[in-house]
Amino acid sequence: MKKTTLILLILVPILSFGQAEKENAKKISAEFEKHFNSEHYQTIFNLFSPEMKDALPLEKTIDFLKGLKTQAGNIQQREFVNYQNTYASYKTTFQKAVFLINISINSNAKINGFFIKPYTENNLSTLKRNKTKLILPFNGLWTVFWGGDTKEVNYHVTNKAQKNAFDILITDKNGKTFKTDGKTNEDYYAFGKKISAPCNATVVLVVNGIKDNTPGELNPMYVPGNTVILKTKNNEYLFFAHFKQHSIAVKQGQNVKQGDLLGLCGNSGNSSEAHLHYHIQNTEDMNKATGIKCYFNQIIVNGELKNDYSPIKGDKIKNKL
Repeated sequence: MKKTTLILLILVPILSFGQAEKENAKKISAEFEKHFNSEHYQTIFNLFSPEMKDALPLEKTIDFLKGLKTQAGNIQQREFVNYQNTYASYKTTFQKAVFLINISINSNAKINGFFIKPYTENNLSTLKRNKTKLILPFNGLWTVFWGGDTKEVNYHVTNKAQKNAFDILITDKNGKTFKTDGKTNEDYYAFGKKISAPCNATVVLVVNGIKDNTPGELNPMYVPGNTVILKTKNNEYLFFAHFKQHSIAVKQGQNVKQGDLLGLCGNSGNSSEAHLHYHIQNTEDMNKATGIKCYFNQIIVNGELKNDYSPIKGDKIKNKL
């Protein structure tokens, strides 16, 4: 089948970085699928914002949708993948092809941006999220220091493997990460806290002998410090860095269950204070990997229960009891 040329990019609204599928997007995308399969193209046009209708009048909308139906057939399955800017992206399986359908919804629940492109593994590498259901890899309340989709909230985004990474630590009610003067590792709330497996997995890498740094100093010779990498049944590689020296409790090749102890939080590697660096990538070697967006199944975020949520900078998070 020839590569489609049915690509529309109508409007790019102000950036907004959602972490899970929003109700409006869920509702509108389901309506789009229903009306597309029923060939109710004018009903789809009625879902457009005024600006969208001006950019793509009814006749052009109908021509476009008819062309898509001829080329691809009915929609058989639709899976929410991620948000890219304001666009909710869906891996959409048609009878004859697989596309990424991207829909932007304004505050009035109207479609104000819409484009379709062929679904490829390259698309997947930039949009992919975990399929495995995960819990947070620690107990108690922790604070996300770096996390999210922009450089302002997550400096990792410029690194291909770590672009969806989190740096997570423990703070007190005043926002401090240590008890007294912060001069020793033991003074930090996170130092020595248990880090556990977020899901059933296999241990594929363990590094355990790197010394913990003096707070404020870095070790760029081995950036991750003491490390554990877990491989899930869905071939996701969960990367944990900066463990306390000699604290790792698992071995390479070992199968672990959700909640099993991996080791203790430390300050090894390119780390200035005790914290957990955690991200997911698509292969074991960080030098070759592409980062995968991480969503946790059910967690408490700033006191509220969130389902299928990817934390951002400033969130205070803990597992649902």
